[in-house]
Amino acid sequence: MIWFFAAIFSAVFAGITSILAKCGIKKTDSDLATALRTTVVLAFAWITVFVVGSQSTITKIDEKSIIFLIFSGFATGASWICYFKALSLGDINKVVPIDKSSTVLTVLLAIVCFGETSNLAVKLIATAILAVGIFLMVDKKQSEQKSERSSWLIYAVLSAIFAALTAILAKVGISGVESNLGTAIRTGVVFVIAWLIVFSKGKQKEIQHLEKKELLFIVLSGVATGISWLCYYYAIQNGIVSLVVPIDKLSILVTITFSYFVFKEKLPKKALIGLGLMVTGTLLMAVFK
Repeated sequence: MIWFFAAIFSAVFAGITSILAKCGIKKTDSDLATALRTTVVLAFAWITVFVVGSQSTITKIDEKSIIFLIFSGFATGASWICYFKALSLGDINKVVPIDKSSTVLTVLLAIVCFGETSNLAVKLIATAILAVGIFLMVDKKQSEQKSERSSWLIYAVLSAIFAALTAILAKVGISGVESNLGTAIRTGVVFVIAWLIVFSKGKQKEIQHLEKKELLFIVLSGVATGISWLCYYYAIQNGIVSLVVPIDKLSILVTITFSYFVFKEKLPKKALIGLGLMVTGTLLMAVFK
């Protein structure tokens, strides 16, 4: 059951990541912030690989695993870019629930792709509860302009879709691969994508104008992401995907708690009910795994 606790730690650090990232992109371009964070995560991931001594096994990875790890990295990169763009445009309490909707798609894909059909009825009911909870949490303020609302929403939805694909592709890619090494390889792909986007848009020039405070938050966000990823992909490799992913998405509890105290973003009653349903759905999956 070590993978179960790894999933919990993944959720805690993922929740902290969102808060630190939000603090780091108040003035910093979201694409540049994503690239800088990825650099930190990449360094963190490879340090871990050398600490555990799994670097020597890289030549033993088969072609299928490499291909799926690369595709998983592409999906992660796309998800990150969309997610932090959404964070820069919308309230964290609205963006995060949409991003967490990837849970629903991931669970359904895990059932189809990996045959995770034990207690299928409970899983489907729990997934439906999660979906309703997510819908209730997306509070749309009447004062917002339609274009502004749809802008962050589109990026958040795309983030969720790519995040779901990430989990499924990673499960296949890290089969027979040491989880820390798999994470490092995937992060390398994300690193390349993130910096290609930055240079293609000419945003690398903005690095010299970064505020030290925001840079610090971006770096800390990268460290939190690195820890979260190491825990998450260990859990994915050794556990049940349709359970690991919902647990990981409970990071929303950490995010919302911090956003209340840090950004003063309060949840309306409808959103609180939605949060309760999300937690209920996740606990159902955990109890009847």
